[in-house]
Amino acid sequence: MIAHSLVSLFLTGIYLLVVAYLIKGWAALRRPKTDGAPLNTRVTILIAARNEEELIHKTIEDILAQDYPRHLVEVIIVDDHSTDRTAEIISSYASQGITLMQLKEDKPLNSYKKKAIAEAIARSKGDLMVATDADCRMGKSWLSTIVSYYETHQPVMISSPVTYFEERSLFELLQTLEFSYLIGIGAAFIGNGRASTCNGANLAYRKDVFYEVGGFKGIDDLASGDDELLLQKVAVKYPNRIGFLKNSEAVVYTHAKHTLQEFLQQRRRWASKSTRYKDKWIVALAVAIWLFNVSLLVNAGLSFYNIFFFKLFLVQFLLKYIFEVAFLLPITSFFKRVNLVGLLIILIPIHIVYFVYVGLIGNTRKYSWKGRTVN
Repeated sequence: MIAHSLVSLFLTGIYLLVVAYLIKGWAALRRPKTDGAPLNTRVTILIAARNEEELIHKTIEDILAQDYPRHLVEVIIVDDHSTDRTAEIISSYASQGITLMQLKEDKPLNSYKKKAIAEAIARSKGDLMVATDADCRMGKSWLSTIVSYYETHQPVMISSPVTYFEERSLFELLQTLEFSYLIGIGAAFIGNGRASTCNGANLAYRKDVFYEVGGFKGIDDLASGDDELLLQKVAVKYPNRIGFLKNSEAVVYTHAKHTLQEFLQQRRRWASKSTRYKDKWIVALAVAIWLFNVSLLVNAGLSFYNIFFFKLFLVQFLLKYIFEVAFLLPITSFFKRVNLVGLLIILIPIHIVYFVYVGLIGNTRKYSWKGRTVN
């Protein structure tokens, strides 16, 4: 019992140190200052789309409404074998400067999205690639905010904030809170000078740097990872030139998953790339956090047999709650959704179970993505 307690408290201590490190990293990020000079970077906006007929017109309209100089922007949308009206909708904007490419890949791949992005980059004329997704929304100053940061601070890669919106249920609100935590983790690591994670719905990088690190070579056998694994390749070459754009005008908005099945498939996909992280220190931390959640689950189960384990679980739970509130308050405040922190007391028990579950199956089972089954 003593040994069990020591292990549980040791894992708790590691987790709390990690969260404290994240709190420090987020606080280290400041709203970037710009010099106000005219913007002159040639930009290519990249989108890989598959069966997005429902929302892609809204994404395109938001891009066309950007306040960035139109002569410096090209938009390339790659249709990845859509079976709906996605390509037709994209084509209807050709007269407004939207370029449609159609992926012509006959042999089966695990990495259709990476193939689509790589082909778009090969065709692009811009110096700065700005990637987003076909179901995203953004304000009119999104692009100019990114480029202004790029020209002022000269990073080679920029991770920018993403959040969910237009939630329709408690389940989706809980996802928004958890997703804010994930975005905060990526931002905080960059704030601490150690890039680890980002989100491909709002990611910019120099075209020459993409080719300098070999593009997606070496990671093109995975369906996911066009964002995080590319970031980690860039971080090896340019560890101090990756920025997180902590500016509300740079936020991209997307939607939470409507069903539990869709949510779990998404998280399996995200978990599948974790074994390919180049920074093994981050992998070790992820394993320690997973073990901490296992210990919470074990102690919760043993609580039915011995009050001692209930007290141990309660200490772990309360410490986890306090530290996570401290981390999430400034992040949700940045997204103007601070009221979501009130849902943390509901999210934590659910998250413990799901985190352990996804950690077990994320790298061992196939999953569905955009109507395909991939490894």
